[in-house]
Amino acid sequence: MKAPDPLGGTRPTSRDVAGAAGVSQATVSLVMGGKWRGRVSERTADRVRDTALRLGYRPNLAARSLRLGRTRTALLVVPALTNEFFARVHTGASALAARHGFGVVLYPSPEGVGPARDPFASAGAALDGIIASSMAAGALHAFRDTGLPLVMLDSDPADPGSAARVNLAIEDGMRQVTDHLLALGHRRFAHLASAVPSWTFDVRAHAFAAALDGRPGVTARTVPTPLDVAGGREAAARALTGPGPRPTALVCDDDLIAAGACKAVRRLGLRVPEDVSVTGFDDLTLATAVEPELTTVSLPAERVGERGMEALLAVLDGRLPPRGDLPVTLRVRASTAPPPVG
Repeated sequence: MKAPDPLGGTRPTSRDVAGAAGVSQATVSLVMGGKWRGRVSERTADRVRDTALRLGYRPNLAARSLRLGRTRTALLVVPALTNEFFARVHTGASALAARHGFGVVLYPSPEGVGPARDPFASAGAALDGIIASSMAAGALHAFRDTGLPLVMLDSDPADPGSAARVNLAIEDGMRQVTDHLLALGHRRFAHLASAVPSWTFDVRAHAFAAALDGRPGVTARTVPTPLDVAGGREAAARALTGPGPRPTALVCDDDLIAAGACKAVRRLGLRVPEDVSVTGFDDLTLATAVEPELTTVSLPAERVGERGMEALLAVLDGRLPPRGDLPVTLRVRASTAPPPVG
């Protein structure tokens, strides 16, 4: 029997889903409540979810919250909404949350990577947990007194206070970039390093220096830059016109910086990659929109969001969260080539 729908008409019940999927109502409750692992096969869980979607079944979250003492809502804190990486993190977290009957509230920190204020009168009254991407744990002190579990994404593993962490293999990504350029024959480098105070950019800087340390005949300089196209253009111009031999490779902390670097190369009457190779980081949509397309490190942002939500659900259920850094991949495109002869 279909239940009354507040919006008019009727809505399918868990009994309807159970009948259509050929399972018990208890199985439907386990699957829709995210409690099926170890009790229901993955194939059956998929069938239940597909049936619920086809029938338009919506769990009664209000009743479930009363039973479980939960709001089934997570807060995702990010430094900015304008960065594609964080939009993709949100997409991944929200998609997985929806499959477990959870909602995700997206909250950009008013101070960027700085202190994040509690957006509610009390986060603890409205949320089950917090996921924070690319934030310092110290920036989240406003949430400490709530007692909510905190999952940190792309953040310093040495920071205390989090229930779980999800990190990317950032160091390996920078190592892949430098290995690629060295194999092409480059020996004069400039690192256009983001001036944003963040763990992920600190790791890139340390990894870049470590990868080139002790290499015979290799020179490297670091030029700090804001995290935008204009900043990358100005930093690249300084790197290419400064004293000493001109760098043949510009290693950029982000695709936006790399796009600015490509503009600087052209404005100086040089060519990418014939005169100067340029690499990015993140593999944003921009990386294949520019010409030549950028060689860059692809970060699985959606998977970061998914893993963050998986970790929060595990903590809430008293299970161990997944561990291990997520791998990253170098995408070799047309912005890199062997250095010019001479």
